[in-house]
Amino acid sequence: MEVLWAAGGLLLALSLLAFVLYCCYVQYVHAKYDHIPGAPRESFFFGHLPIIWRMVRKQEFTPDLLLQWAEKYGPVVRMNAFHRVSVLIVSPEGVKEFLMSPQHPKDPIVYGNLFSLFGERFLGNSLVTVCNHEHWHKQRRIMDPAFSRSYLIGLMETFNEKAEELMEKLEEKADGKTEFSMLSMMSRVTMDVIGKAAFGLELNALSDDQTPFPNAVTKIMEGLNKARDPFIKFMPGKRKLVKEIRESVKLLRRVGKQCIDQRREAIENGKEATMDILTQILKGDALEKTRDDENILDNFITFFVAGHETSSNQMTFTVMALGQHPEILERAQAEVDEVLGAKRNVDYEDLGKLTYLSQVLKESLRLYPPVSGTLRRLEKEHVINGIRIPANTTIFLNTYVMGRMEKFFKDPFTFDPERFSKDAPKPYYCYFPFSLGPRSCIGQVFAQMEVKVVMAKLLQRFEIQLVPGQSFKLIEAGTIKPLDGVICKLKPRSSARGCQA
Repeated sequence: MEVLWAAGGLLLALSLLAFVLYCCYVQYVHAKYDHIPGAPRESFFFGHLPIIWRMVRKQEFTPDLLLQWAEKYGPVVRMNAFHRVSVLIVSPEGVKEFLMSPQHPKDPIVYGNLFSLFGERFLGNSLVTVCNHEHWHKQRRIMDPAFSRSYLIGLMETFNEKAEELMEKLEEKADGKTEFSMLSMMSRVTMDVIGKAAFGLELNALSDDQTPFPNAVTKIMEGLNKARDPFIKFMPGKRKLVKEIRESVKLLRRVGKQCIDQRREAIENGKEATMDILTQILKGDALEKTRDDENILDNFITFFVAGHETSSNQMTFTVMALGQHPEILERAQAEVDEVLGAKRNVDYEDLGKLTYLSQVLKESLRLYPPVSGTLRRLEKEHVINGIRIPANTTIFLNTYVMGRMEKFFKDPFTFDPERFSKDAPKPYYCYFPFSLGPRSCIGQVFAQMEVKVVMAKLLQRFEIQLVPGQSFKLIEAGTIKPLDGVICKLKPRSSARGCQA
């Protein structure tokens, strides 16, 4: 018994010592960073986390808190959480420094959390998550040919085909009375587009979004949101959900593996392989002699989950903005009528002529970027805007915040496509919805071609009306999306009745 008491006393003493040492370390970190402006910490240990937790519980949009802090404390803002300090940078100088140079890697702690989802390998070491620059550069070299503009022009047929299928579904609802979620429809069409254009898969999500593959992608997006709670996997009531999410990840990787194996066999046997992005990637992989199927699978998952979600959100927000601004909608439709006339298919040459629609889409990305920002790891001490930032600091660069600041955009909360007109001043290093520099999004040209085709057809065919009573609030659930899904009613446009193939 005495031995047990002694062991217990020793354990207690060690625990107290560890606690005191941790308190000293947290105090040391505070002293190291307290010269950087920031909101008062609510807690010695938790820092600013209680503020964020309250907002999450109330379903409030946390990037708006960062905007408030940037306006009050910026351009360099300190954010505390336990012994870790992140720094929000809202200056063009900082964005240029940290995004344009390859010497600042992505933060391995943050992006490492996406390697797996509830224990199942998820994004792994994909283009989005890999932090080592050499490993990333090798992947990018393999992927680049598949996303070249000349190759993507060949995908116009697929963009038109799937967009036309969406128009047929919308025609069924276009009675001026039927209410539906635009986000749901856009999510389904972008899934069909990326399935066929990238991997030769006919997912038919527009016909039935409850088929296994589309349903698995939806479940994974829900999982990304839930995974922010570190205790969810220990909650008895959430075990079924966690299991479904893990099974969904397994399904995506299993389907991806089948696609890769079948396509590689076809290429090796000299059969005519489908000329999609997967074929291009496998040819590049063969030239590099890597044959790393797990890594190709990581990118397969990344393209599906990130590629369809961001494009569908952008189009939904654009519909929302156009519905709120009839004069802008009318001008965009007039341009589409002039360029397309009664044509059903949008040609590649038409995309360049839709200049006002391009401005509308860019303005949508300024106010409603599907991905709010990116993070970098500062390995050496830097001085930005006269403020010293210690080495080994996580740097947060946020296009949502900078896109809504008066110092960068006059009257920033007004939706104004003229900001992106030919003669308007260019928003250097304060607008980066696809990131900037060497690690900018490889799929941005693919995405904007797809989005333009779908939006052009939508504007050509339908009058858009937003259903009254919606909140139009934003939520952050892996990506930024509209809380209510943008509920719409449609009517056919009289000028669209003569559309021809």
